[in-house]
Amino acid sequence: MDKRKLLIQLDSDPQPSVFDQIVAYDAGADVVLSYGGVMPEMVRDKVHGAIFTRGPKDLQRTAIFIGGSDVAMGEKLLVEVCKHMLPQLGLRVSVLLDANGANTTAAAAVRTAARHLDLRSAKALVLGGTGPVGQRAALLLARQGAQVRLGSRQMAKAAAAVERIRSKIPEAKLEPVAADPTGDLSAALADCTLVLAAGAPGVVLLPQAARQACRTLRVMIDLNAVPPTGIEGVDVADKGVERNGVLAYGAIGIGELKMKIHKAAIARLFERNDQVLDAEEVYALSEGL
Repeated sequence: MDKRKLLIQLDSDPQPSVFDQIVAYDAGADVVLSYGGVMPEMVRDKVHGAIFTRGPKDLQRTAIFIGGSDVAMGEKLLVEVCKHMLPQLGLRVSVLLDANGANTTAAAAVRTAARHLDLRSAKALVLGGTGPVGQRAALLLARQGAQVRLGSRQMAKAAAAVERIRSKIPEAKLEPVAADPTGDLSAALADCTLVLAAGAPGVVLLPQAARQACRTLRVMIDLNAVPPTGIEGVDVADKGVERNGVLAYGAIGIGELKMKIHKAAIARLFERNDQVLDAEEVYALSEGL
């Protein structure tokens, strides 16, 4: 008899996310073991509990999900999880990182853009590009061959984010740009076919007049669900709505695909016990959803 599918939820927040728990059950987990307030020094014992309790042939039915609102901490937890596996003995389980929904949201946004544009020839501006979702979206776009401008109010932050991505993709066509919404955005927008806004909630990153002045723009995606939206004139529920000749997507419009990707990633964890699902792996599994 097959053993139950156990998902171990490691959340850096004091209370583990109810949202992530419900999605896990809907994605096919039989039991979710949730832990809140997880710090790196607490990870080893959780991992050992996961890998030593079942034989290697049953370990594909145990998996780890890393969540929480702090993406940087989630990345540290992922490093610790992988460090304490024993793959040489066949003792490991699959793990998914989706702290603050950063990986699934970025994957959904880029996959949506790919439905309308050939990303290999796209010129993209990622606003809020120094945040966790923005950096992941920029990485995924660059991996697909797009020319990517990564925008931030502070040029130094944009340049640092570009270097982090380039360390993973040396051949990436990346350019840091200063993108102050109160100033002139024409240089940042020049020749762009895609704009993706992934900034802080309630902050306008692209005023309507600036985007309407960009005659090459074909797709705009705003991931901010808190009014005012990051791209002025885009509604949170927009899903391929044409606005001034540009296809618009809002946070809710992207949300359906994000949820499909989230569930598919959880389900994928239980297919094998040797997977590490980060941004690029999550994007790959989203094809066809």
